[in-house]
Amino acid sequence: MIDKEKIQAAIRLFIEGIGEDPNREGLQETPERVAEMCEEIFAGIGQDSHSVIKVLKSEKYDEIVLLKDIPFYSMCEHHLLPFSGVSHVAYIPQGNRVTGISKLARVVNIEARRPQVQERLTTDIAESIMKALKPKGVLVIIEAEHLCMTMRGIKKPGTKVLTSVVRGIFRDNPATRAEVMALIKGH
Repeated sequence: MIDKEKIQAAIRLFIEGIGEDPNREGLQETPERVAEMCEEIFAGIGQDSHSVIKVLKSEKYDEIVLLKDIPFYSMCEHHLLPFSGVSHVAYIPQGNRVTGISKLARVVNIEARRPQVQERLTTDIAESIMKALKPKGVLVIIEAEHLCMTMRGIKKPGTKVLTSVVRGIFRDNPATRAEVMALIKGH
């Protein structure tokens, strides 16, 4: 749970720490605005993303289900700067167990809305889907740009970081993995 009063006090100290006056007209309401922002962008803290996946029984369907280009925004836990991009989530149902496609996007959203590193974010999404759906396999790919690399440090705007997690049949069967990769690329 977000403690808005603690965030507001910390932001006032931060403003003073960078040499600004927290009582200056443009900054007076900044601590409150930042506390509100934190409540929104860190809303995934304490949520179990697998719990949003509702298992539906379908007709016999055991082919690839792919949701691609799911936009997300997250905060790098190392620098508390944003990273954003898209995720691609694929699974192959087992035992007629499917879910509504919006649930996959919800999993991405919940996992991204907490302090993260991209590698763990990718793994957390895949593990959540594996736990809830028990599919034949899951594949998650994330492409993101990190402001900690673009506005500070090495200063290389436009650089993308790609991470992937492969479970089950996507790991064990190269042809199945190649098929989903072709679908992601749009071929």
